[in-house]
Amino acid sequence: MKLYSLSVLHKGATKSNLLKSAYDLSSFSFFQRSSVQEFMTFTSALIVERSAHGSRASVKEQEYLCHVYVRNDSLSAVVIADSEYPQRVAFTLLDKVLEEFSRQVDSIDWASGNPDTINYKALDIHLAKYQNPREADAMTKVQAELDETKIILHNTMESLLERGEKLDDLVQKSEHLGNQSKAFYKTARKQNSCCEVM
Repeated sequence: MKLYSLSVLHKGATKSNLLKSAYDLSSFSFFQRSSVQEFMTFTSALIVERSAHGSRASVKEQEYLCHVYVRNDSLSAVVIADSEYPQRVAFTLLDKVLEEFSRQVDSIDWASGNPDTINYKALDIHLAKYQNPREADAMTKVQAELDETKIILHNTMESLLERGEKLDDLVQKSEHLGNQSKAFYKTARKQNSCCEVM
């Protein structure tokens, strides 16, 4: 699970305007990074332009998922992640970033701003923090703990079943022993009954 890009944009009437972005391109070779970054910037802008106001969407592009949230006030955010990254956590991140951005940056600057003029430093921090969705999102952390508990419980049930099967074998043996004991008792009784007459 990996996040590659986190961008904040303003959706204009005809095109979108990149306000701030952060990238983690460490998994790409050094010579590919600038091209990959340009492609991610282009893709983020295109997705925002083609999304309706007040909408959330996830768009699959090869092995990547682009999650977009366009608010009714035209402020938008896009996160590009691999296909394994949890969708709910991605949208939680987008919501958090847009809420924080709208509090720190005046809405007058959204339409004309650019990455150099916008003073918002938290994108890199959020991108790093949300690389591990289990640590960043409390709900995902609880779900992971529940999954681990379920695995332990399943293993415990398997061991109980194995133990149960062994108990069944013992019960079967004891039933068998019971039949032998009954046969022995009957035989002993017959032997003892003939001795009483004498």
